[in-house]
Amino acid sequence: MKIKNNTVFNCELFELPHINMRAGNITPVQNLEEIPFEVKRVFYLYDIPGGISRGAHAHKECHQLLVAASGSFEVLLDDGKVKKTIMLNQPFRGLHIPPGIWASEINFSSGSICLVLVSHKYDALDYIRDYDEFLKFKK
Repeated sequence: MKIKNNTVFNCELFELPHINMRAGNITPVQNLEEIPFEVKRVFYLYDIPGGISRGAHAHKECHQLLVAASGSFEVLLDDGKVKKTIMLNQPFRGLHIPPGIWASEINFSSGSICLVLVSHKYDALDYIRDYDEFLKFKK
């Protein structure tokens, strides 16, 4: 099954379109055009206290695109063998995280906002929240 074979090297940083205007900038995102999946859900994280990490889970089927809509944070990616850290600090760059990757958002700057576009509606059964269970899933 391909999902179990995804590695941190399948996580891709996308440069999203950004239109610079005198009145401010805009970044449009359209399903299956700028990102490799259809968006079924959008949420954002904000008011994150210093030193707190978010995420720390994997998905069985769900794809995610994380964007630093404001401020900055790092994403620690883990495929069970290799770990990789990506800094997000520009609102026109998004990190695609395919299913089968353990991801944690860390080191949030003050006032940062993490925008998340997701391929599936919320389903608690799609989440792997225990790291040992994640390692079993990857085998």
